[in-house]
Amino acid sequence: MKKNKIDIWIDNYTEEMLSWTAYKISNTEDVKDVVQDTFFSVAKNISKFNEKSNPKTWIFSILNNKIADFYRKQYKNAKSANFDSLSFFFNENGEWKKDKSPKEWEIDDEQNLLDNLEFIEILNYCIENLPDKFNSVIKLKYYTEKNTQEICQEIGINTTNMWQIMHRAKLKLRHCLESNWFSN
Repeated sequence: MKKNKIDIWIDNYTEEMLSWTAYKISNTEDVKDVVQDTFFSVAKNISKFNEKSNPKTWIFSILNNKIADFYRKQYKNAKSANFDSLSFFFNENGEWKKDKSPKEWEIDDEQNLLDNLEFIEILNYCIENLPDKFNSVIKLKYYTEKNTQEICQEIGINTTNMWQIMHRAKLKLRHCLESNWFSN
């Protein structure tokens, strides 16, 4: 039985697509869903494929759009957490609360934290436990390396809102890292 194009593409590209998507999205089930949605879209739009171009390029462009759609949907469905408020860190005068102010991190000059697998696990834990809208913006910015304009366009916010979310997400990440890594 002769395989059709899509079956061949599934055989040829699924593993690489799963790997790429896992780099961008950490939840295994979400990764599988995004790759599956990509192949549904490929099948639906196969008549639009230009035979002169590389099928891998075309498929991966669809995959990247599906990843962006995933984050857009995650952001839109995010419920406001009570962490949205800066009152977690700051008092009514805008000053740091004593127990929430940043602490000096003691890092060995020879040490690169991003080479430490235990630190990476804690960092991933902290990112995954951000409120959904914070998580979406952080991942779009740092995992998919989108610029500000692209992020704002993809999730439908303005630049001021995006930078407020980034600032709050970084505060929360710092707090989580201080509680789970640097407190030792």
